[in-house]
Amino acid sequence: VQLVQSGGGVVQPGGSLRLSCVGSGYDFERYIISWFRQGSPLGRAGVACWHPLDGAYYSDAAKGRFSISRDNAKKTVYLDMHSLTPEDSSVYFCAAKMSDRPHHEVCPRPDFFSQWGQGTQVTVTS
Repeated sequence: VQLVQSGGGVVQPGGSLRLSCVGSGYDFERYIISWFRQGSPLGRAGVACWHPLDGAYYSDAAKGRFSISRDNAKKTVYLDMHSLTPEDSSVYFCAAKMSDRPHHEVCPRPDFFSQWGQGTQVTVTS
């Protein structure tokens, strides 16, 4: 599967943004789709993930503020981000992998994923 991202941009603190990740290829609905953001020096950190068997998974930083959803007919996964803070500023990536492993084992792990989107910048600033 190939992934193409859209969305992102500049928003004020407290604002909202939607990121989209569109997949191509077959069996998109069978893929785990996870959102990561670039964080130095720890590398890419998991934000939210949609697992076809287990549903949504969120990092502690995302819980209560971010929402992940999926439209298999459009082969698209969305990340809706609310109550954004400057600490949320980063480059966000979506990633895909087909697996039956439970979401808590795989969703936070960037090394698990083999297919990546191109990344999109999110900047939260006043």
